[in-house]
Amino acid sequence: SVQKEKGIADSVDLMYKDTMTGGGNLNDPALAMVLAKNSASSVDWLTGLGADLSDVGRMGGASVNRTHRPKGGSAVGAQVIDVLRRNAAQRKIDTRVNSKVVKIVEDGKGRVTGVQVEGKHSGLYTIKAKAVIIAAGGFSANAEKVAYLRPEYKGMTTSNQPGATGDGIDLGAAAGAELKDMKEIQIHPTVAAASRTLITEAVRGNGAILVNHEGKRFVNELTTRDKASAAILAQSGKSAYLVFDEGVRKSLKQIDGYFHLNLVQEGASIQELADKIKMPAGTLEATIAAYNKAYEAKNDPEFKRADLPRPLQTAKYYAIEVKPGVHYTMGGLKITTDSEVIAKDGKPIKGLFAAGEGTGGVHGKNRLGGNSISQTITFGRIAGANAAKVAKTASR
Repeated sequence: SVQKEKGIADSVDLMYKDTMTGGGNLNDPALAMVLAKNSASSVDWLTGLGADLSDVGRMGGASVNRTHRPKGGSAVGAQVIDVLRRNAAQRKIDTRVNSKVVKIVEDGKGRVTGVQVEGKHSGLYTIKAKAVIIAAGGFSANAEKVAYLRPEYKGMTTSNQPGATGDGIDLGAAAGAELKDMKEIQIHPTVAAASRTLITEAVRGNGAILVNHEGKRFVNELTTRDKASAAILAQSGKSAYLVFDEGVRKSLKQIDGYFHLNLVQEGASIQELADKIKMPAGTLEATIAAYNKAYEAKNDPEFKRADLPRPLQTAKYYAIEVKPGVHYTMGGLKITTDSEVIAKDGKPIKGLFAAGEGTGGVHGKNRLGGNSISQTITFGRIAGANAAKVAKTASR
């Protein structure tokens, strides 16, 4: 594996432990173990389809570098979608856009027999199927639902695309599915202020620090997302700055996109940067000096950050103002380890499967960075294989 090649000592048990600890042990242990046991084969599967996952970085809550991404640290999601789309096209898989599923169709015995679709151009029609997989994501962009479940998040921005409204979860619920952990909603600590642009955790993983408006660090940058978000919300202005240098910028291609979006302030020196973001220059200089000292000693006495990848000492210096935003919904349809959707009576709904963010139980109270792609691919593969088995058996 890529981790082995890079000398990273990881294991199924360590990933499981990190996932459970990060989720406050609210996770379904069996689902968390499926995630940990299958993540390596999911990376291999994607690589086999042509994905470049040769770079491995550290995300909050992980004990080691575990998050796989393309060379140079560019965005993994875009890479995965591109590879899957290309593969589907090569295999001539029937893919329909502008085709909203409005109902899961069942027979009188509780077996799923297909879906009802509202086509933008073709109107209402039914697709018959012996098995259906719900893989429509979560509801972070459904402000009304988020506010209903967590009133304290009302009015908060989101990092998600507008289609993340939880329609798949609603479809499953209408078909009799049990829901799990619906109130567990993740706030991502670093959404660009006055924007919906997510500033990836990898910026911190590659060495950036978080400082408040007074120029001081206030948290271990790689703590779990819930703790980092709470720490930012406790600062003046309920926002903070990600501060990094040219070394961090060059280490991660994703950062280039933030410059194109005009989200980054820069300075030829720490003082010049501090002046631009109206921060006490002396304090920021002292903060960065203390961080560099921690890097040299490989020990962060104040915040116990275990991973100190590089010092901040190469001009230019950069800052992005960030604040927490609704990022991920840990709750959703209750599933078995075979990705079968569970009904309210505790039994699987025949012919109905689900995978990804629209399911509940994998992450508990808090998802670790990197575990969403792993969950999506791992449970998507499991759902696909089992749905195919059902379809083949039912047709005999």
